[in-house]
Amino acid sequence: MNDINRPIRVLVAKVGLDGHDRGAKVIATALRDAGMEVIYTGLRQTPEMVVNAALQEDVDAIGISILSGAHMTVFPKVFSLMKEKGLDDVLLTGGGIIPEEDMKVLQGQGVGKLFPPATSTIEIAEYITGWVKEHRTF
Repeated sequence: MNDINRPIRVLVAKVGLDGHDRGAKVIATALRDAGMEVIYTGLRQTPEMVVNAALQEDVDAIGISILSGAHMTVFPKVFSLMKEKGLDDVLLTGGGIIPEEDMKVLQGQGVGKLFPPATSTIEIAEYITGWVKEHRTF
């Protein structure tokens, strides 16, 4: 494990036409409270916009909040773009209304842990911190 000598940087994004961002804002605030630097992209982002912002902001993790049912399209597209742009050591995680079976399929494709509604924000922050310590070099 690496010692982190700077705040973990996380991009929180809402992709597509899903206009509900309360959960994303709650997560962003909780991650800030846990000592992370959080960049919130706002609503109606495209996968390309999210990955380009992650590149520009040099983030350690991307968290996507999704409630629209488009998770089986959005996560693979973002993950593919991350690979194209060389973001191989950046965590792609997220949460929202995602059936458990779909979570397993996405994780099998390389997406990080996905969180259902009402997951403890402490659990999410601990997961991101642990992943970053294990996979990123500082």
